[in-house]
Amino acid sequence: MNKNVFLNSKVLITGHTGFKGSWLSLWLSSLGANVIGASIDVPTNPSHFNASCLSNIINDHRLDIRDFDSLKRLIESESPDFIFHLAAQPLVRQSYLNPIDTWETNTIGTIKLLEALRSLKKPCVAILITSDKCYDNVEWVWGYRESDALGGADPYSASKGAAELAIRSYVKSYFPSDGMVRIGIGRAGNVIGGGDWAQDRIVPDCMRAWSIGEVVYLRNPLATRPWQFVLEPLSGYLELASTLYGNATMHGEPFNFGPQAQNDYSVGSLVASMSKHWDKVRWEVVLAKDISPYESNLLKLNCDKALHLLKWHAIYDFETTVRETTLWYQHYYESSQKSTKKLSIGQIEAYTLAAKNRGLKWAQ
Repeated sequence: MNKNVFLNSKVLITGHTGFKGSWLSLWLSSLGANVIGASIDVPTNPSHFNASCLSNIINDHRLDIRDFDSLKRLIESESPDFIFHLAAQPLVRQSYLNPIDTWETNTIGTIKLLEALRSLKKPCVAILITSDKCYDNVEWVWGYRESDALGGADPYSASKGAAELAIRSYVKSYFPSDGMVRIGIGRAGNVIGGGDWAQDRIVPDCMRAWSIGEVVYLRNPLATRPWQFVLEPLSGYLELASTLYGNATMHGEPFNFGPQAQNDYSVGSLVASMSKHWDKVRWEVVLAKDISPYESNLLKLNCDKALHLLKWHAIYDFETTVRETTLWYQHYYESSQKSTKKLSIGQIEAYTLAAKNRGLKWAQ
């Protein structure tokens, strides 16, 4: 990643108030970008967006991604150099409760962004973020590659697979490689890190409980996930944007951004590892009958394409990922000041240094 690419550039981030969007906003601001955010609201209270005081350092807009006229006016008036599209309904369980809202936001919202991009009269790189759940998951033990079939059983996964089909159609129909707009697609999942307070996620659920001295009850401690720190996929999105800025050969290409293969750990192992860094951690295993809606148990990504073409790979191991995540929440709940901007920037700088020491191109 040529970090100077973002210096003084205009960057529009949809979903900037969300967990990943707020971290990306802070990172790009630290690189000297002029960040414009577009979100319907701040999705949680507390939030990383508010804890990092992001409204003071970016151009903050309240906008529903499904409102085509407002979205198009914003893109035309701001005329961004880069767009990172993260606005979404991101929760599987919520997608069962509100499937129409999920489909409208994740699929139709993406289509409306693509349609608005057609009116741009200047060069722009757009990175559209879907999900690792866009794949037709048959729960095999090896990682999915970008050429594997798309799909999904639950409304969230299906809506992300449908968004991918829409992106492919727009690239083929309206955005030639020699045109004004260059598009990249990022797929990632199982992201953890400080500042996530979404419902029905293991880390936020634990942190909410431990902050008030409650015990966390684990119903499925053996469920295994490939956990990755929040900055890992974000670095991939930035690398993809930087590469597309200078090279159109990867226009329209999807890329997986996942953790190291050895980062597959059970929920029980995750909680036990968190207990090493915060003495408030308490949990019990309750093997109750699972009556929750269907959600896939095993989904891994093959990231060879990102390694080969972008020279990108994840750098944090499981213990580092858990430590950085837990210490962020510990600071938030035990510090007299709730502002975490300095801490978050410190974690971005530490991650960048670790990437530099590992020889990654974007960190040099």
